[in-house]
Amino acid sequence: MNHTIPLALSIAGTDPTGGAGIQADLKTFQEREVYGMSVITSVVAQNTIGVQDVHHIPLDFIESQLKSVLSDLPPHSVKTGMIATPEMMEMIAAYLRNQSIPYVLDPVMVAKSGHALMDPASQDIVREALVPLATIVTPNIPEAEILVDFQIQDLYDAQRAAKVLVEELGAEAAVVKGGHLKGEAVDILYVNNRFYTFPSIRTNTKHTHGTGCTFSAVLAAELAKQKSIVEAVSIAKKFITDAIRYTLNIGNGNGPTNHWGYRLKNIPTVKGENHHV
Repeated sequence: MNHTIPLALSIAGTDPTGGAGIQADLKTFQEREVYGMSVITSVVAQNTIGVQDVHHIPLDFIESQLKSVLSDLPPHSVKTGMIATPEMMEMIAAYLRNQSIPYVLDPVMVAKSGHALMDPASQDIVREALVPLATIVTPNIPEAEILVDFQIQDLYDAQRAAKVLVEELGAEAAVVKGGHLKGEAVDILYVNNRFYTFPSIRTNTKHTHGTGCTFSAVLAAELAKQKSIVEAVSIAKKFITDAIRYTLNIGNGNGPTNHWGYRLKNIPTVKGENHHV
């Protein structure tokens, strides 16, 4: 059956408090007027303070979920978030190789605390099996440093990293998110031999839980609607800037972003500047 409504699939872990993971992705898909679906890789007991426990879904049941979705409601885009083990990654990669749809890779590799969430073997699988399949990969600075194996201290380094992710590791496009750098929050996109720069205001808030999930979910939604990569990143940057700016102020720790923040007030559109490499 052909579906005229854009469908987006998230493959990720959960967050029972709704700020990150599958729950954040589905909220984001809804806000972007895309029908959202999910395959759960891990059930996570977490809140705004931290992660208390994790249960990884058995590999054969993750595969059953994938088969159920793909056989009935084939998506127009897919994104991956938390994929905990090399075995999960390799199985999911095998399915992605057979899909001719946009794939957004959010490489969930480093916790907000700075602690690594993957061992070196898992990091290698992300680099070797998932990045080459990605339409766009969306690391923050610590994740990009792991993937490209050098420190990122400024925008020039971020450009180098984005270029390596595409030209050496095989992604179609890469956006290195600059929230961990000083000054403006500047994201660097590299696609089709061009750099695009997406600056935004920096909001003084601790409520940034789930920003990476939400940003990549917007990308998946817009690509499902057949937007270009540059358009999708511009929309995602605006969406997440508003989600951080118009904080909900909930939770005892690092609270979630506001998935309807963009509706609260019109602020200037984030514009991408580009130049040839």
